[in-house]
Order: sequence, then C-alpha cells, then structure tokens
Amino acid sequence: MSASLNHIVLVDDNETTSFLNNRLLGRLGVAEQVSTFSRADEAFEQIWGEHGADAAPKPDLVFVDLKMPGVSGFEFLQLYSALPKPVQEQTVMAVLTTSMHSADTARVAEYPNVEYLTKPLTEEKMQKLLEKRFQSAA
Repeated sequence: MSASLNHIVLVDDNETTSFLNNRLLGRLGVAEQVSTFSRADEAFEQIWGEHGADAAPKPDLVFVDLKMPGVSGFEFLQLYSALPKPVQEQTVMAVLTTSMHSADTARVAEYPNVEYLTKPLTEEKMQKLLEKRFQSAA
C-alpha cells in the first residue's frame, strides 16, 4: 500500500495497542503521519477543540476505542457527530474495539458514517477500509 492519507489518529488507552497499530500503519506506509492519544478528550481537543481549530489540517482517519477511562469512545462519537457536517466530512471515523457486543454495535450503527472494526487492526482490515472510504485516494 502506498501512502495515500496525510494523517491518521489513534485514540486508545492501551499503550501496547497503540504501539502495535502505529507500527502496522508505519509498515504499511498508508499515511504520512500517525498520532496517538491515550485519552479521547485530549484527542478531540487537539483535533477539533479551540487549540486545534486553526492549527494542523484535520486527520483523514481517526480510530477510536470504545472502552476508555474518562471520555469513552461513545462520548467521542457524540462530540464528533455534533461538529458541523463539512468538518465531519474531512475525517473518516472508525471505531476499533474488542467489543462484539450487539448493544455496542447497535450504538455505533446510530452514527451512519462511522466504521466498526474489531481489534486487532490488520493489514487486511486496513486495506478494506481504505478501499471502502478512500477509493479515490488509493
């Protein structure tokens, strides 16, 4: 895979998961830059909050875990879905979780543009996501 995305953000409180996903994305060369956050509130603030508003360009893709201390992945999705549509359209949101619980999948399904992936992130899952959401860029 060649680098077609500028920036991917990983939001997961598990440092090992973030490390492995960062390494995978680096090996695949799918993005120029990968940023990791262990807290959803920090990630949101950096990307869309007052401090991040005019700073860096918005990420092409954000992976967020559902089960995190503080602001959960669900709360992160609520914050994201409250953003203006043009802002949302700049970024593909993907849940990356160990949960296959039907209640969780149903809650995520309430957000029509959010992808649902189960851990671990693999080359195959990344390829499918890129083909589905970034075909023109691939």
